[in-house]
Amino acid sequence: MKGEHHYTLTTTWTGNRGSGTSNYQAYDRSYLVSGDHEKQLLGSADPAFRGDATRYNPEEMLLASLSSCHMLWYLHLCAVAGVVVVDYRDEAKGQMEETADGGGQFTEVVLQPVVTVTDESMVGKAEELHRKANELCFIARSVNFPVKHKPTCVVQVKG
Repeated sequence: MKGEHHYTLTTTWTGNRGSGTSNYQAYDRSYLVSGDHEKQLLGSADPAFRGDATRYNPEEMLLASLSSCHMLWYLHLCAVAGVVVVDYRDEAKGQMEETADGGGQFTEVVLQPVVTVTDESMVGKAEELHRKANELCFIARSVNFPVKHKPTCVVQVKG
């Protein structure tokens, strides 16, 4: 699966309250993200920046991209290695720092996946494969801050 891949989506601002960006308080930060075949994703700014807390903000979507990319690589590596994963849940956390000029950047993301495997003999390999998944994750390789991992591996209770 080598080669060049191209991705396209449309982001449409939906927050014009009638006077556009006539002043900082005059407009809503709401937008839609859509693709050719996917359902629309409702987005806004972080509430700290006058956004709607009921919509995903760009910072959360960056966390989601890192978390889901890691998970997909990890599941692939487990399948190839014979590690049977039956449950996976990640509580990703990110830290962003604002700068004096009004901008900012992420300084770190910590992925905290809890992985359930079917047998105790798989735990060591399951834990080891997180490092390889991080090395291969397209999104983690594309960011300029550390993406750390604090995984937990548990064995499925039989019964």
